[in-house]
Amino acid sequence: MTRAKPQLVKARLNKLLPTQITVGMAEVALKRAHWASLGRKARAAALADHWFPGIIGPEGRHYIVDHHHFGLALHQEGVKTVSLMILKDLSWLEPLHFWHVMDHHQWVHPYDSEGLRRDFSAIPRHLSGLHDDPYRSLAGELRSAGGYAKDVTPFSEFLWADFLRSRIAPASLQKNFPKALAQALKLARSQQARYLPGWSGVLPPA
Repeated sequence: MTRAKPQLVKARLNKLLPTQITVGMAEVALKRAHWASLGRKARAAALADHWFPGIIGPEGRHYIVDHHHFGLALHQEGVKTVSLMILKDLSWLEPLHFWHVMDHHQWVHPYDSEGLRRDFSAIPRHLSGLHDDPYRSLAGELRSAGGYAKDVTPFSEFLWADFLRSRIAPASLQKNFPKALAQALKLARSQQARYLPGWSGVLPPA
């Protein structure tokens, strides 16, 4: 039996459904700034080279399972159409079964800005409905600063966000982001973080 190959299709950005509740809005702002710095040809090339991994869900709707930050940035910048790589067609499933399958494959992250798991119904119905999680922004900046390596683990940045959430006070993050980032860098290389994907600390001698 042959397995269906992923299909690349064009999709309306404002019709794509997210599979998570939050993003780091500071990271979205950085992606918007980068997009704004590109010329017309560079933007066209960027869109041609980029695709969003997606699942076809109930009623034939398209759900993206990654690149939410870039998707929201493009939406805010007025981009209308993007490329979508269809990984799986689950359109024939009932909604409840659909979400259970999505959860099994780690294609959904129903956690709010406090790091608490919510019902699947809490996931926004549009990219513009995504909520801000400042700790997700901190986790993104931490990776950019070399605090940990990029990893294929699904939603790995959110695991780092939850790690930082329990160790850096919200007031500290809001008042002095550079200081919070410096603290995060120190924590990222500690033994406390060794269970996290992409950890780049040093194990103690046996």
